[in-house]
Amino acid sequence: MSRDTLFLLKSDFKDGADQRCFYCPDCAMIEGVLSYFPALRHHLDIQYVDFMRPRKAVVDAIGEQHQGCPVLVLNNHSIPPHDMVVAQSNGRMFISGAKEIARYWHLQYGVSASH
Repeated sequence: MSRDTLFLLKSDFKDGADQRCFYCPDCAMIEGVLSYFPALRHHLDIQYVDFMRPRKAVVDAIGEQHQGCPVLVLNNHSIPPHDMVVAQSNGRMFISGAKEIARYWHLQYGVSASH
């Protein structure tokens, strides 16, 4: 069975001149949703990517212009709900941003909606 691919930034990445450690709040939100609904993991191939660009795995999937995380790349057999807006690049559909990814999971898999 083909799965959707979820790209998340690795936690504790360094950035800036002083190389302070950071985490991505949107990726953390997605990790939280996955902890609430662990069955979602059965539908996903989760890949953690480095903060520094280029993010090769993301570029390979949906192109250099779409490297933001989190991003959910739909498998070729996924049909998004009719009221879900998805982007396309390199012949692949994808959803960017924590809130939209969580909304997709609500519509597609019936997990609770964000309030």
